[in-house]
Amino acid sequence: MNIGEVLATLREDFPGISISKIRFLEAEGLIDPERTSAGYRKFTQHDVDRLRYVLRMQRDHYLPLKVIREHLDAIDRGLEPPAIEPVGPVVPQVALAGDGFPSADSFRQRSDLRLSRKELIKVAEIDEELLVQLETFGLVRAGRKGEYDADDLVIARTAADLAGYGLEPRHLRAFKTAADREVGLVEQAVAPVRNGRDPSARARAEETAAEIAALSVRLHAMLVKSALG
Repeated sequence: MNIGEVLATLREDFPGISISKIRFLEAEGLIDPERTSAGYRKFTQHDVDRLRYVLRMQRDHYLPLKVIREHLDAIDRGLEPPAIEPVGPVVPQVALAGDGFPSADSFRQRSDLRLSRKELIKVAEIDEELLVQLETFGLVRAGRKGEYDADDLVIARTAADLAGYGLEPRHLRAFKTAADREVGLVEQAVAPVRNGRDPSARARAEETAAEIAALSVRLHAMLVKSALG
């Protein structure tokens, strides 16, 4: 198969897959397709199976590439990869590092969760008035189809917890402003990577952005902790 056919094969199970992602995984040594005399990639079913494994481990188990590479190495040597606990449906869970801070993997996650307005209010345990305020101050925003995603759910739930301490959505605008500024810094740092000539530049930029975002959240948290201390 050529890379376009591989993309079409995988897209049903992994809608977010892209050619740049496949090239990135190749550059990381997780797959090694053959090349034709003209230099075009030639994928076998074995390559596709390896891609499925990598993508599933990232999506369902949030494993970093280093660990996935170890699994594939074991498989290549005729060994069984480590047993992984079954994944059941959860609504939703932010991947946290051992010290309680969001890890880079948590920024790479893309949940397919879609909630209606009524469902968001019910699951987040908020009322219509609070949701209206969150939308008014730009903290939560429905998608084109009027649906809310996992991030909206976590934000709404957190805002409800803060409301219990007297912090209303209008007080949380400072958090939104600070977040927008941090995103601007991340985009500025990633721009040279994204604009590179490497075919996998886009995927590499996404990986870099996730790492920087996790570090910026850690720095923000420690600065708040230090100031309170």
